[in-house]
This record gives sequence, structure tokens and C-alpha cells, in this order.
Amino acid sequence: MNATELGKFLRESYENAQKTEKVTMIHLFGIKYSEEILKCGIAEVIKESGIFSTYRTELGKGIKLAKYVKAVV
Repeated sequence: MNATELGKFLRESYENAQKTEKVTMIHLFGIKYSEEILKCGIAEVIKESGIFSTYRTELGKGIKLAKYVKAVV
């Protein structure tokens, strides 16, 4: 999957989330697609998504959590 596709999925996850769950959805996206995001680059995926660049940190947190929850997802 490329950065454009990942960005589209991230934007959809963010926009479809309840107001109080938006950051949680970014974390979950990072967990689910951690390997693909790392191949493309976190900054590039955030840029392609069109969401606030400050969410880069939150996406990074999800990626770091991925190794602990892979079995659950």
C-alpha cells in the first residue's frame, strides 16, 4: 500500500470517528497499518491524509503499540 492510499484510509478513519474518539482512531490506524506506514514514512502518510500535522505524534504512538497488540488485532 502506498502513502496516498494510507492517507485516504487514515482520513476516513479520522472523519468517521466520534468527536471524542478521533485520537483513538489514529492510534488504532497506527497499530493496524504500522508496517506499511513505516515503509512510506509517518510524515508522508499524515501529509496525504490532510489531517493536522500535529497528529504525527499520535500516529507514532500507535505504531509503537503495534508490537504489543498484533495478536489482538
